[in-house]
Amino acid sequence: MQPSESVWKRVLPWALVALVVVFAPLVFNSSASVYFLSTMGTLILFCLSYNMLLGQGGMLSFGHAVYSGLGAHFAVHAMNMAADGSGLYVPVYLIPLVGGIAGMCFGALFGLIMTKKAGMTFAMITLGIGELVFALSHMFPRFFGGEGGLSTNRSYGEPLLGLSFGPQIQVYYLIAFWLALSTLVMYAFTQTPLGRIANAVRDNPERAEFIGYDTRRVRYIVLVAATFFAGVSGGLSAINFEVISAESLSAQRSADALILTFIGGTASFAGPIVGAVVGGFLMHKLSDFTGAWQFYIGAFFVLFVMFAPAGLTGVLSANWRVIRHGRFGRVAREWSTVVFAATLIALGSVVLVELAYIHAFGTSKAAAARLLDGLGDNGMAIGTGVGVLLIAIGGVWLRARKAAFVRAWDAVNADIDAQALGGGKTP
Repeated sequence: MQPSESVWKRVLPWALVALVVVFAPLVFNSSASVYFLSTMGTLILFCLSYNMLLGQGGMLSFGHAVYSGLGAHFAVHAMNMAADGSGLYVPVYLIPLVGGIAGMCFGALFGLIMTKKAGMTFAMITLGIGELVFALSHMFPRFFGGEGGLSTNRSYGEPLLGLSFGPQIQVYYLIAFWLALSTLVMYAFTQTPLGRIANAVRDNPERAEFIGYDTRRVRYIVLVAATFFAGVSGGLSAINFEVISAESLSAQRSADALILTFIGGTASFAGPIVGAVVGGFLMHKLSDFTGAWQFYIGAFFVLFVMFAPAGLTGVLSANWRVIRHGRFGRVAREWSTVVFAATLIALGSVVLVELAYIHAFGTSKAAAARLLDGLGDNGMAIGTGVGVLLIAIGGVWLRARKAAFVRAWDAVNADIDAQALGGGKTP
C-alpha cells in the first residue's frame, strides 16, 4: 500500500463524518430534529469521554455523570453571572470551556482517592462518590437549584459574527464545533506515548510497573483528561437545554454512558460514537412507540454483553474483514439462517413484552394494542400463543444452525489468518 493511499484511508472516514455533521440539520430541518441532533452531539461527546476511562484506561466507572453534571451546573452559573454582569464575563461560545475546567478540577480532586485502587475497587469508589455528590445536590439547593433545577438564557451578550445562539440551528453548529475539536484532541491522545502506555496499564498493569511506569499516575492523568471532556459535554448540555437539574448527576446518567459505550464497542475509538448514535436514537424514539422502551434498552445491552462483547463496531469489523477478503459467500447461508432465527426470537419476545405491558397497565403505545382490538376477546390468548410459537421456532432453529455457523465462521477466519501469515492466497 502506498503511503498516500494509507493516509487517504485514514482521512476518508473523518471527512465523511464531517459531511454528515454539516449537512444533517439541512436534511432533517424540523425544529424537533435539530434539537434531537444537538442532544445527540452532547451525548456522543459524553460517551467518548467515558471511553477514555473504560476503553483506553481499563477503568470501569459508575459515577462519570458527576463531572458532566457539575460542569453543567458551573456553566449555568457562569452564563447567569455573565448575563446580569455580576461576575466574570464569559461569552456563550466559551461556556463549554467553563464546564470542562469545572469537570477537570473535580476529577483531579476525586481522582486522588479513586486512582489509589484499580479494577472493581475503583468502580465501587466511583459509585460511592457519585451517590455522595448526588445526595449533596439536594442539600445545597442554592447552588444546584433544588427540585426545579437551574435555568438560564443562552442569548446574552453581543452576537459573534451575527450569531446570537438563540436559534437552535446555531446551537447545533456550536455543539458540532466543540464536538469536532474535542474528538480530534481525544483521538490524538490515543496516538501519544501516554495513550499507548494507558493501554498497557489497562492490559497488563504488573508488566507496566515492571518496566518502570507508575500505573497510578497514568490512571490519574487519563481520569483528569476524561473528566475535562465530560465537563465540556455538560457545558454544551447547559447551552442546549437552558436548564439543568440534579438528575444530571444521577447514577442513571452514568449508566447511560456505560450502556451506550459498551453497545458501540469499547475497543474502538469509533465505538462510543456508534453506541451514542444507535442507543441514543433508541432511547429517544422508542418511547414514542412503546412504554416498555427501558426494558428493550436493557435487553439490548445484556445481549451484547453475552454474545457480542466487542460491541457493534466489533461485529461490523469482523464481518467487514470476511467481506474484504472475499469469503463472505462461504458463511452467507449460515449467517442468514442464524439472523433469521434470532429475528423470530426477537419478534416473539416483543409480542410477549407488549402483551405483558398491556396486561399490567391496561394500555400501550405499540401497534400490539391495535392488533388486540382487531382480534377481539381472545386477542390476549392468541397473541401470547403467537409470541411463544415464534420464540420456540426461532430457538429450535438457532440451536440447530448455531454449530454449523460457528464451524464455517472459524474456518473462514482461519483461512484469512493463514493467508496473512503466508503472504499469499490459501487454496
